[in-house]
Amino acid sequence: MLRRQRITGTRIVKVSFILPGDDPRLPAAVVGDFNDWDPTADRFRRRSNGTASAVLSLEAGLHYRFRYRSADGRWFNDDEADGYEANVHGSVDCIVVP
Repeated sequence: MLRRQRITGTRIVKVSFILPGDDPRLPAAVVGDFNDWDPTADRFRRRSNGTASAVLSLEAGLHYRFRYRSADGRWFNDDEADGYEANVHGSVDCIVVP
């Protein structure tokens, strides 16, 4: 799930990438254009509300590709992404437009 919060007076949107806290693919990270596809940059953190999330500040209106990567190296997508596009690796990336 994706949740957005615009930062007043800026072009920045805080985007929360959210998974259920009991998702069997955790631990995981959100990787994409915004962090040079680095699986160590933005890891999900467990929250007190029973979810796990990673929160990133992204520029509004841009088009970002992303996927999730589990600690054991499996890639998976967000079922509620803004869209999907094929990538050069033969799979599909998620799209988020903050």
